[in-house]
Amino acid sequence: MRFAILGSVEAVAPGSGAPGLAPRHRAVLAYLLLHAGVAISTDRLIDAMWGPLPPDSARAQIQTTVAAIRRMLRASGADRMLATRPAGYVITPEPGQLDLDEFTSLIAQAPADSDDPGDAADRIRAALALWRGEPLADITAHYVQSARARLNGQLLTAVERLAELELARGRHDELIDELSVHAAANPLRERLCCQLMLALHRAGRQTDALDVARTFRATLAEQQGLDPGHAFGKLEQDILRDAPDLRPPVTASAKPQGINFLPYDVPDFTGREGELDGLIRLWSGNNGGVVTISAIDGMAGVGKTTFAVHAGHRLADHFPDGQLFIDLQAHTAGQAPLDAGAALEILLGQLGVPTQQIPASVADRAALWRSELSGRRVLAVLDNALGSDQVRQLLPGSSRALILITSRRRLTDLDGAHALSLDVLPAADALELFTAIVGERAAAEPLAVLDVLQLCGFLPLAVRIAAARLHHRPRWTVAYLADRLRDQRRRLSELATSERGVAAAFTLSYEQLTPDQQRMFRLLGLQPGRDVSPEAASALADLAPEQAEALLEDLLDAHVLTQHQLGRYTFHDLLREHALATAAAQEPPGAQREALGRLFHHYLHTACAAIDHLYPEGRNRRPRIPVPDTQASPPRDEAEAINWLDSERANLMASAQYASEHDWLPHTSQLAATLHRYLLGHAHQADALALGGLALRAAHRSGDTAAEARTLIDLGQVHFWWHGAYEQAAEHYRHALDLARGIGDQGVAAGALQALGTVSRRRREYDQAHDHCAQSLALFRELGDRGGEARCLTDLGIVHERRGRYEDAHEHHRQALHAYRETGSRIGETVVLNNIGLLCQREGRYDEARHHHHQALELSRRFDFPGDEAESLNALAEAARSMGDLARAAAEHDTALILAREFSYRPEQARAHDGLAHVHRDLGRIDLAHDHARQALDLYTTLAVPEADEIRTFLTGLPPTANEPEPHGVPTGAPAMNAT
Repeated sequence: MRFAILGSVEAVAPGSGAPGLAPRHRAVLAYLLLHAGVAISTDRLIDAMWGPLPPDSARAQIQTTVAAIRRMLRASGADRMLATRPAGYVITPEPGQLDLDEFTSLIAQAPADSDDPGDAADRIRAALALWRGEPLADITAHYVQSARARLNGQLLTAVERLAELELARGRHDELIDELSVHAAANPLRERLCCQLMLALHRAGRQTDALDVARTFRATLAEQQGLDPGHAFGKLEQDILRDAPDLRPPVTASAKPQGINFLPYDVPDFTGREGELDGLIRLWSGNNGGVVTISAIDGMAGVGKTTFAVHAGHRLADHFPDGQLFIDLQAHTAGQAPLDAGAALEILLGQLGVPTQQIPASVADRAALWRSELSGRRVLAVLDNALGSDQVRQLLPGSSRALILITSRRRLTDLDGAHALSLDVLPAADALELFTAIVGERAAAEPLAVLDVLQLCGFLPLAVRIAAARLHHRPRWTVAYLADRLRDQRRRLSELATSERGVAAAFTLSYEQLTPDQQRMFRLLGLQPGRDVSPEAASALADLAPEQAEALLEDLLDAHVLTQHQLGRYTFHDLLREHALATAAAQEPPGAQREALGRLFHHYLHTACAAIDHLYPEGRNRRPRIPVPDTQASPPRDEAEAINWLDSERANLMASAQYASEHDWLPHTSQLAATLHRYLLGHAHQADALALGGLALRAAHRSGDTAAEARTLIDLGQVHFWWHGAYEQAAEHYRHALDLARGIGDQGVAAGALQALGTVSRRRREYDQAHDHCAQSLALFRELGDRGGEARCLTDLGIVHERRGRYEDAHEHHRQALHAYRETGSRIGETVVLNNIGLLCQREGRYDEARHHHHQALELSRRFDFPGDEAESLNALAEAARSMGDLARAAAEHDTALILAREFSYRPEQARAHDGLAHVHRDLGRIDLAHDHARQALDLYTTLAVPEADEIRTFLTGLPPTANEPEPHGVPTGAPAMNAT
């Protein structure tokens, strides 16, 4: 995880598994990062965000924002970074995770009186390279202006310290452009102006130096009515008389250029600035006499050699005694890896040691190598290393040398080496590389270029080959190339030339693996999801979990797998295709299907165990899955269950899609039945509809009428609860009821009747709702289904409440709450508590109502039920308004609206707008009342519910605003209770 505030505010996790943050969330995150390690109270955050006039919902917005930041950190595997202490929230990034910390650390290591001014200047330049523009550039909050001023002050202080060092080294010419930019942006910065004047004077530009002085003097007088200080006046006079003490310092003449064996540095090298700056900081951070070793690793084709060679050329001036290069041939087609003796002979020869003076034994050659390097400033690139053993004897002893080692494997056994893992190029850098090779045609088809880059997986080798092919085929368009690459069967063959290819590079990596590692690599290629856990890999390969994890770690070290999240392993897209092709060529079809069968069995069984923790009341209605032979530990509690389901959701969906397309129909149906409650309750509506559609087709194809009916009910619930598409839901329920009665399935019939009752209740057809629920209750009781019984009791309680039969309503809710707690259903308990609260509101017992709603709110937040959280907040707001606490009502409705919008929960959006319209009317904020009422009316009309008429009447009764005509119609009606 890396955080950046010296520019736009960013929280970047490895890969793209982490969710993005809204601007307000980034503003809070930036404030916490500015005070990293310090506990920040909610009141302080409110003051920082809004100053002296915060909105009524400020505290709720801060809580929602912190929850969003926690979700982002949890998705990135960094959930412990943000803690809640008695004094407030505290964020503690690790070293190297926050650009501001890195900046201040580098500046602290570069004092103006450093014994090595060049080293100090390098550190400051590395620190300045961390700035990406105006700090806190894309956020707005009360604190931003003052914080930005403080940060810019730190930047200018660093620039002035750098100028002081460089002027002392006689590097005035290199400073002029840089200082001119900063002086123009900060025209009243006297020290900066003086340094620019001195640099210009030393460069022989006395007139320009004096022009700068006159401009500064005039600006200072005009804007502040002041004269410059004594030091400025003295410098100005010294420039006028060309004082001798202003002349550049005398520097030692440069040493003759040493030997250079580095290969050609490609002129279109693109990107990697962060990695290059880090490498420079690494080298400059070591003291004299210390060898700096950087082990550069990465997957095949990621550009390790190109990067090392470019870095070598860029740093060459710092190593006057020579730049050496050797290919150790670990992954060179048709060549065996060089042994240490042969490598030392080549390196000693590059240093100029005559062949006859090179000893015969490896130990003597290594000793001579260390002796030759002692006291020299040499850069050596040891390219294409097989592992730590191959390079260990090639490392110097005491020397001011920089050794760059490239390898496809992580050199974890190389003590003292600093690891630098190269990833694929960011999109902007890949675009720049492609455009540099292709030329104008890239600019003419920008969308097609992005398609090509994505199909190349932003892998530098693939991008270079694709661009080169296009460059040498003038009749091809970029779109045509993209179409060729979309065909997965020939994508890897398209990314090849006569001399190099992506698949060939991957094959060399594969051949270096052990047989067990190769088998795991092939089987992982079969996996239809995006990543894999050790437990899933153990099922796929039929191994114990600890054996599977060891192989995954081996493949990670070999850079054929990557890891964007702790405990999750994934392929680069092109490597995934190569693994699948290798599996197709080397794994028998029967073995492939058996491996996938084990994986799907693992997914289904573990999902079933997780859902049983979260929704135990429905255990008897879900399929029961036998324990697999290679069973890993299932989730042990509700928290582990949610974490597992959230981590594996994309893979579960992919497995269902694959099973549907490859005649694994029972897996699709069983997985849909198992996951439905989780997907519905945790706001994954799109996945719920997609999985339900797959299950419905699978049920049709297999002739499983009972599964078809159950799936229709599940799909109807998504339409009912989240979209408010009540007629569409009712159609599904009626169809399911007909199917269930046709096959005599009483359980499914009971579920369909109960669901039809909810539709009737929502439409205020209470007689019909009561009939449906009563029939359903009788069936569930006959079947001994306590979960179904509890749902019917809840619905009947609501019907009685709406009819004014409060005692009957209380009794039904009491029985439902008992049944839910008996079965351990947290979601059911949440629903009933909210309904008891609404019943208390009807009876005028508002304190008691808020108590029940608060209990529901705590449960919904604890178990991550966002829809129920929005319902609880709206209900709390309605009770607050009835108690006359309009400020609290507005804040709670606002928070509910934010949450409902985030999860596209249309019924609760409408309810929140309705409530806000009434609250703002009561507060005399007629414009806001009109605005919220119109939005509520639009949503209610779309939902086709009776509340549309009520809010229309409310609108008619509102006083006109400045832009509204005089209303017609009836007086304001009472606010509606919209909870279902």
